[in-house]
Amino acid sequence: MYNMVARLLMYGDLKEGELLRELSELISKFDFGGYDSVELTREFNRQAKHLLQIATDYGFDDNLWHNYLTFFLMMNENPFSLTCEKNGAGEGSVNSLVREDLRIMKQLFDYDFSPIEEYLNIDCFSRICNYKAIQKPELMYNKNVSEKVRALSKKLENTKDEDEFFDCLTEFYKSHGVGMWGLNKAFRIEETADGDMRFVPINNMESVHLNDLVGYEIQKKKLVDNTEAFVRGKKANNVLLFGDSGTGKSTSIKAIVNEYYDDGLRMIEIYKHQFKFLSKVISQIKNRNYKFIIYMDDLSFEEFEIEYKYLKAVIEGGVETRPENILIYATSNRRHLIKESWNDRNDQDNSNDRHHSDTVEEKLSLVNRFGVTINYSKPTQKEYFDIVLNLAHRAGIDMPDEELTAGANKWELSHGGISGRTAQQYINYLLGFKE
Repeated sequence: MYNMVARLLMYGDLKEGELLRELSELISKFDFGGYDSVELTREFNRQAKHLLQIATDYGFDDNLWHNYLTFFLMMNENPFSLTCEKNGAGEGSVNSLVREDLRIMKQLFDYDFSPIEEYLNIDCFSRICNYKAIQKPELMYNKNVSEKVRALSKKLENTKDEDEFFDCLTEFYKSHGVGMWGLNKAFRIEETADGDMRFVPINNMESVHLNDLVGYEIQKKKLVDNTEAFVRGKKANNVLLFGDSGTGKSTSIKAIVNEYYDDGLRMIEIYKHQFKFLSKVISQIKNRNYKFIIYMDDLSFEEFEIEYKYLKAVIEGGVETRPENILIYATSNRRHLIKESWNDRNDQDNSNDRHHSDTVEEKLSLVNRFGVTINYSKPTQKEYFDIVLNLAHRAGIDMPDEELTAGANKWELSHGGISGRTAQQYINYLLGFKE
């Protein structure tokens, strides 16, 4: 195995701690002799545990070795895989080099661990290659990634040679992409110890769809129309969803990402204190073959906060044109985002601001940079009852409508007033008593 891994070219840049690298070096010790069998057994068990940990994190099953190798190929961002993501395999000299790599990967798929196991009297890899995983709740792993890895793993293990292996893998790159962007729907950013930033996949994004949001049909249509234009490569606008709390603004955006994930839509969630990284975020995603929504939830600014200036420059007005594959979707309870005082409305302001009208314009200009603004207002009582009844019927709650609405009326009086969120909380309360 060590000689095979050492010959990898395009896929040969193995990081420290990579399972394939450590396992190949371990097998090299076995092949060349001069080892302590007890120590070698301990190391093989450690690598088996490493593989089991990866399998647990990503929900792998059946042949964990094949799943791991498939995951390795899916995550490997190199010049070839990135080109395939944009344009497919095409024709070129690099293909012959990659085919040799994939011939080696095919051999690794078929690698026989039994001689090592027999000599060391262990069977961990035989069990791992025919594994039955304990069923886990979806919150414990990324189901979307797991399904893709296991499906491609089955296809690759059934290929008869490196040519079929090549076609199968490059077709996946073209259809789904490569690396974390290809496998995940949503991301957040995290500041590193050295003051830089990195992207972190959100493993368990809520599985909500637009049909789950009762009502707000006009609002949803505006959002869908803009997003469909975006994913089809047409002109589209940044979007601000504003209005009362609990009306489904954030839910709508999550639903949009779920609806258009297969069309290449991805979401990056960013918080107000992270706006200093906006330019860096954009520079790192602008050349990828995906459409990105930069998502800002519950966006608003107090008078003393100046982070909105970063946002204004990125949305429109900076020297560099915003890339065509990036839009900003934000939600807010405030129509104008930046807190206004009564003095902002007072033409005879007695403060030291000599250009008062310019100050007001500065505060209002941010919202004007969102081409589409959608108002999610509080539902009427009739609409609130309709939401409750719809949610109750979907949840299988068997109660008379009159009893449901009477209970919903009492609930909202002591739980924040009428809203879609209040309706869902009432349904959750009823489900807590359902047998």
